[in-house]
Amino acid sequence: MSDPDVIDTLAGIEPDSPLALIRDRKPVTRQQAQASYRALFEPAEPGDVTLQERFAAATFVAGLHARDEIAAFYAAGLRRTAPSEDFVTALSKEIALGRAVGPYGAYPKGKLSAEDVAGPVYDVAERHRTVLGTRLTVAMAHVHMLVFHPRDASAAALQTLLDAGWSNTGIVTLSQLVAFLAFQIRAAAGLRILAATRNVP
Repeated sequence: MSDPDVIDTLAGIEPDSPLALIRDRKPVTRQQAQASYRALFEPAEPGDVTLQERFAAATFVAGLHARDEIAAFYAAGLRRTAPSEDFVTALSKEIALGRAVGPYGAYPKGKLSAEDVAGPVYDVAERHRTVLGTRLTVAMAHVHMLVFHPRDASAAALQTLLDAGWSNTGIVTLSQLVAFLAFQIRAAAGLRILAATRNVP
């Protein structure tokens, strides 16, 4: 028996339901989305990014998007990596502190500067840094930038990750995780809307 499809789970889609059959019309898309989830969250070897860091980052991303049900899904995975409950609590509080309205940020000086929008620069609260650790503290600030103000991405931002112990490979994995969550969140939300508007279970 194959593992449950994660997008089906997040969208509340039952096996063999009309929406499941609609998704089955694009088998390659379904398979690739599930394969991406496995590669990011069920890797044979976690490598430069631990499972705890992966699930913590995913929980944070989903929380920033105000998708509490998806954040809860990844928080359950986070608890399986056995961090302390203080860790989970600190992360939850940081989600509340980090929520913002985007996109915002500044373009390089030029014609696009007219579209600059001011917004907060997020940093983990001092009281949570010890329990979350230096690597994740720096990663969360980077993730917040990618979610809300990617136009502020810079070499200096990447160097901050490197200085905190992130490898080039780890930074790529972190960026892939943020991009995948953005896709997954939107796919699940779209399917829920489709079910509601079509009255499809």
